[in-house]
Amino acid sequence: MSRLLVPYYEHPSVRPAEWAAILAAAPRLYGVVLNPASGPGDRPDEGFAAAAARLRRAGVTVLGYVDTGYGARPYGDVVRELRRHREWYGAQGAFLDQVPSGAGESRPYEWLTTAARTLGCGTLALNHGTAPHPAWAALADLLVTFEGPWTDYRRTPARPRRYAPGVRQCHLVYGVPSGADVADGARARGAAVHCAVPGTGTHPWGTLPHGVAPATPPAPPGDAP
Repeated sequence: MSRLLVPYYEHPSVRPAEWAAILAAAPRLYGVVLNPASGPGDRPDEGFAAAAARLRRAGVTVLGYVDTGYGARPYGDVVRELRRHREWYGAQGAFLDQVPSGAGESRPYEWLTTAARTLGCGTLALNHGTAPHPAWAALADLLVTFEGPWTDYRRTPARPRRYAPGVRQCHLVYGVPSGADVADGARARGAAVHCAVPGTGTHPWGTLPHGVAPATPPAPPGDAP
């Protein structure tokens, strides 16, 4: 069964029904990526802290979002944001975004992932967006080996790349039409974790994954036909 990783980048106070739907889907989730301000922000956010606490109580792994800029961001800035996610939101892991994929590019990330483990991150996800060199598998629990639109994903051949035992792959697909079965496609391509959202454009991760939807409120009295 392919489990869901949910990168939902909307504020809990603005979209409470959507966050409630994510919480209700807890048994099906691999984890939720927490992203208050393209990272943890400059100060704790009470809304995200409360949402993270509810997810942890439900047994969901909270991953703090940190952009690494394909290795261009200073090491100290990345570690500072990892620490803030742990201290402010109780994140049990980290989702490192914009990670390169070449074999010779992994060395700086050895220091980053070691720092993350030292800070208490039990689950590390690296978002390459494409299949990285197998050397990266030694650094992570989850490798995002595809991120892109459904139109590209459906043309991706089912030739999964093999990584070290215990390292899972994840596919993040946006612009997915209703009824499309990304879970089966992910399994065929070697991914045990996936997310399929209908959103498009520059901010597709402001929409909920297919299969995770807020409950429709009952119609007010007198509105029924």
